[in-house]
Amino acid sequence: MDNRPQWGTRLGFILAAVGSAVGLGNIWRFPAVAYENGGGAFFLPYLFALLTAGIPLLIMEFTIGHKYRGSAPLSLSRVSKGKEWIGWWQVAISFVIATYYAVIVAWAMSYSVFSFGQKWGDDTGGFLMGEYLNRIDLAGGEIGQFGSIVPGVFIPLVIVWVVALGVLFAGVKRGIEMANRIMIPTLLVLFLIIVVRAITLDGAAEGLNAFFTPDWSKITDGKVWVAAYGQIFFSLSIAFAIMITYSSYLPKKSDVTNNAFITGFANSSFELLAGIGVFSILGFMAVSQGMGVDEVVSAGVGLAFVVFPQIINELPAFNGFFGFLFFGSLVLAGLTSLISIVETFVAGVQEKFNISRTKSVALGGGLAALISLVFATQGGLFFLDTADYFINNFGVALAGLIEVVAIAWFAKELKNLQSHADGISDIKLGMWWRLSLGVITPVVLGYMMFDNLRQNLTSEYEGYPREFIFNWGWTVAIGAILIGALFAIKKWNTAKVEVKSSKEVSH
Repeated sequence: MDNRPQWGTRLGFILAAVGSAVGLGNIWRFPAVAYENGGGAFFLPYLFALLTAGIPLLIMEFTIGHKYRGSAPLSLSRVSKGKEWIGWWQVAISFVIATYYAVIVAWAMSYSVFSFGQKWGDDTGGFLMGEYLNRIDLAGGEIGQFGSIVPGVFIPLVIVWVVALGVLFAGVKRGIEMANRIMIPTLLVLFLIIVVRAITLDGAAEGLNAFFTPDWSKITDGKVWVAAYGQIFFSLSIAFAIMITYSSYLPKKSDVTNNAFITGFANSSFELLAGIGVFSILGFMAVSQGMGVDEVVSAGVGLAFVVFPQIINELPAFNGFFGFLFFGSLVLAGLTSLISIVETFVAGVQEKFNISRTKSVALGGGLAALISLVFATQGGLFFLDTADYFINNFGVALAGLIEVVAIAWFAKELKNLQSHADGISDIKLGMWWRLSLGVITPVVLGYMMFDNLRQNLTSEYEGYPREFIFNWGWTVAIGAILIGALFAIKKWNTAKVEVKSSKEVSH
């Protein structure tokens, strides 16, 4: 008997999968990536990447989780002998990301409070780096030193972990599903209010014009296509062990292919909505400062915590309320993703070491919370920036490449997975799916990895000291691989790996 926890409803699973996919990157990464890579013309390679990499990979991970009924390490060890380490590598990547992702959610929580009365003043960049983060190099120290814990980050960080671990302690149905049923609709409503307000601002049309006007000359640039694949890949929570884990909680009769299409298009729709909101607001800022939209575009932490506060300062009315909505939506998007990231190592550790869920959440989540204190120090921003860059570029992207190659080329499992998915789904998978995973995705991800390596071996990221980059960049990325291999050394209970043959689970 399969006593695995299950989602209460199909909607519960989809909301959780969408909650994992919709994160901070949708709001602060996608709009700038689209703008820099041809504006409206970018949507062509973006859609192509969604249909040839994003959704095929989602279908693959949903099918693996559904068919083999385990966390990523257990499912991959059931797929083919010797593949378990890939699952542990992905779990280790998720662990690293959880430690610093929680800190960014904590910043957003602080800023939702700062919104009332615009506590950041006129110099928003100076406030973020100086008064709020008390950055080590501005306080007389050097990059690579920790400095002291910053109370303004530490207090909300504790709240973030209490909420995330509280949800995980409650379990799959009563915890994760219930939280996503509340958070995702709330996030959507908040963001719709932001977008409606944004498109009514003076200058919104200029911003949208800049965002949507296609630059067709960019379509022939290979870098634009690679950027599209990169965006889809990082945006959909693929190769984080998340989607395999989440789909392992699906009931036996579940339309995995349809679920993957819904999740993929829901995530992309939110990205488009974020682009409309962000560029309407950037258009307002450009007009009010007498500048071009191209002069005010930024991405990442700078967009959220420097540019947006400047914009909130200039709004004609309800500044505090608008700021609270924006940073509140960042908190919700971040929390739903954080919960899914932590669930991967909770599930993996629980199964491998045969301990209770409560113990696994306390151990895995507790350790991640403890390590996250590194990023709540005065030097935390530099550690965070470096760890994020290297774990994404040489962790997530590389793990995705290895996973696809291992399953498509070495285990030759695509036809088996296809027949499983086809047996339970309305949309049947054809040659398109196998070609996407067997050829297109490995080639594009392989090129991305080669280009990343070339750039990072010939120059220092952000000009940081070489020793610092080695210790906090390369060591973190390579360490995740080693941890994956170490965890795979301990053998499973043989009955556990063999308990689910594919025939038994198939229909």
